[in-house]
Amino acid sequence: MNISVFLKLVEIQTKIASLFPFLLGVLFSAYYFSEFHLGNTLLFFVAMLLFDMTTTAINNLMDFKKAKDDNYRRNTNIIGQSGISEKSVVYLILFMLTLSTVLGILLVFQTSILLLAIGAVSFGIGIFYTYGPIPISRTPLGEILSGLTMGFGIFFISVLINDVDHNLIDITFSGAQFLLSGNVLDIFAVFFVSLPTVFLIANIMLANNTCDLKEDIANHRFTLPFYIGKEKAVQLFNLLMYLCYIVIVLSVILGYLHPVMLGVLLTFPLVKKNLDTYNEKQVKQETFVVAIKNIVLFSSAEVLLLIFSLLLK
Repeated sequence: MNISVFLKLVEIQTKIASLFPFLLGVLFSAYYFSEFHLGNTLLFFVAMLLFDMTTTAINNLMDFKKAKDDNYRRNTNIIGQSGISEKSVVYLILFMLTLSTVLGILLVFQTSILLLAIGAVSFGIGIFYTYGPIPISRTPLGEILSGLTMGFGIFFISVLINDVDHNLIDITFSGAQFLLSGNVLDIFAVFFVSLPTVFLIANIMLANNTCDLKEDIANHRFTLPFYIGKEKAVQLFNLLMYLCYIVIVLSVILGYLHPVMLGVLLTFPLVKKNLDTYNEKQVKQETFVVAIKNIVLFSSAEVLLLIFSLLLK
């Protein structure tokens, strides 16, 4: 397996969906909590990237094994298309999963035992998102869980690993007893500010499933667009995008973000143009890219303005 095939197997272009909540979580931690730990941040980034690539590789392997359409197996799926042996893909998955687990455990020792619980839940969702008799990605829960796990989960962990004083949330043990402490208002602030990434990542899955609706039905994948219909799926795609702007405005009003973050509103004309293009037709090769363009445009603006917020602070 050469580098080119490997990058296609792990769909490296989609890793941007992990990068933005990571960057935004780190920057929000530095802005709102005045907390930043370089070592923990780098360690988490590598572990997160490895695990994201692992779940994508599992997804491609399971799609290949479960495909009912022979043309899809041979010409569309990267495993059949490139003639990769299933055994080599399994070995690669085990290697990446083991390495990301080791790095995650190391990070637990450097931060908090709570990270182990949060990481275990994230790992579980990530694995069973694409693996098992009925993977989550083949159900109407795919958009919700991918948005929450990546959009909020990665954002929250990025804040948690930089919270070296354990002010956000912590757990202490005394014999058989334990005490969970934290700040509910701060946890809510982290959740609320992460919502745009939750919506944008959910939209990537939603656009993918909407564009692939016919192919998914042929391969017995009954996703959210199958249950709500293509028209309502397109409407939901638009609604989630608009909600991103509402969350930013409310975050500024609530004092979670600096007023300079309202500059994100300047991206609206371009995003609206992208939405109009997507609304006309939902074709994988032509308009799925709208979901990627929107997250890059909106989240890049958030990243730049958060950096500017730090400079102003």
